[in-house]
Amino acid sequence: MVTELGLGAMDTPHSPEAAATIEAALGAGINFIDTAREYEGSEFLLGQVLRARANADVYLASKTFRHTADGAQRDVDRSLSILGVERIALYQLHDISTPEAWAEVMAPDGALEGLQIAQYRGLIDHIGVSTHNTALAREIIMSDAFSSVMLEYSAFFTETAPLIDLAVEHDVGVIVMRPVGGSGRTSNMRRRLSEGYDGLLTPSNLLRYVLSNPGVTVAIPGARYPSRIAENVATATSLEPMDEATKRALAAEAAAHFYD
Repeated sequence: MVTELGLGAMDTPHSPEAAATIEAALGAGINFIDTAREYEGSEFLLGQVLRARANADVYLASKTFRHTADGAQRDVDRSLSILGVERIALYQLHDISTPEAWAEVMAPDGALEGLQIAQYRGLIDHIGVSTHNTALAREIIMSDAFSSVMLEYSAFFTETAPLIDLAVEHDVGVIVMRPVGGSGRTSNMRRRLSEGYDGLLTPSNLLRYVLSNPGVTVAIPGARYPSRIAENVATATSLEPMDEATKRALAAEAAAHFYD
């Protein structure tokens, strides 16, 4: 079973403490790490760390931007080679956010078929999708073709809450990207905190907001430093579910700072 707190490893390679950050996540018990073929240096970094750790207990998730069966299968093979593993727990169709992209990946000889072949070959365990289109996400979930869907969800972006409920009804796992609003907003929050801000809008409370939703399978905040891993783990391990009144207040404050 995956931990409710995972790691989004898109930006991690661009840190002087990249390897230490991955080590900190694994050492803290985080066992779900999301990457992608297109995340510069991410699969390579993970491969380096995992090769140095015998039998690491981790579920890896990667993604392909390819929309054809052949392209998706080639990406799976590349991921396996770079990560240095024989099998990947979850492989996702990356950013399926337009009707055209959806039609392409679902067509005969589309990327879904390619991932199904990789699954049949024993190279991947599960197939998922990431999307930024809430209307299309409903269709993706209701297709019953995928084990998981990756959605943006946070106090900054509450529109996907009904989709999380729908995913639960269809037994589709929910991976939450940008649970603390994205790196730009996080930097601004930390600046305000350093200036004496003591309100609700903090990275810790934003993570609590997401983890308080029982339909969320795993949240994957990004991290570039071990200290950020430690902060996220502290929030998750001492989690007190957020009540509805506090959620509404946090969402209202997040809306006021949406463009910060």
